[in-house]
Amino acid sequence: MTQEQPGPPRRVRVTAPRTAARATGASFPVAREMAEQSELGQLFVTSLIRSQLRLALVVAGGFLVILMGIPVLLAVFPDIEAMTVLTVPLPWLILGLGVYPLVIGCAILYVHSASRNERRFQDLVDDD
Repeated sequence: MTQEQPGPPRRVRVTAPRTAARATGASFPVAREMAEQSELGQLFVTSLIRSQLRLALVVAGGFLVILMGIPVLLAVFPDIEAMTVLTVPLPWLILGLGVYPLVIGCAILYVHSASRNERRFQDLVDDD
């Protein structure tokens, strides 16, 4: 029979996995730059504002071009004015029913794109 050697149990070192280790360096998180209202933080905020403004102008411009296209369409094709659908003149249907899906479509496009811009900005800020 073998006898066990008396003594303290063997020590084991427990450490965190190395994958969680981050490289330490002279990094300047965007959130800190914005909180300190530095020039770099102001640049990031200005960039977000400009991208949102550009988006608003593009969507509004596209909406106006399409909306102004309806009278141009009626002027180029005068035969449309004589057409009716269930005794309702076709131009009225185009203006009454065609504009609302256009407004809703532009609104959905704007909200989706503005949310994407804000998500990208938030990812930049959270990227410490």
